[in-house]
Amino acid sequence: MPSIDIRRKHHHSLKDAKAAVKKTAAAIGKKFGIESEWDGDTLHFERPGASGAIHVTNKEVRVTAQLGFLLGALKPMIEKEIESHLDKELA
Repeated sequence: MPSIDIRRKHHHSLKDAKAAVKKTAAAIGKKFGIESEWDGDTLHFERPGASGAIHVTNKEVRVTAQLGFLLGALKPMIEKEIESHLDKELA
């Protein structure tokens, strides 16, 4: 099963980093039909064929996901989309 593991260092407060992740998740969720929910400092997300989490700390954002067979073929595009949004929001 293909997986995604993206890490981004940041220099924002935890609150601002979570707001950036929220914006990223909204954009990705809209494009790929993903539902998400916060549990503390971790945003869990899921849709048929994909599940994962975005964990936010004072210094880093880490995105981990497992992709099913069909979405596995789109892994490079999905990673690029996530990275682009994170880089924009955490700049």
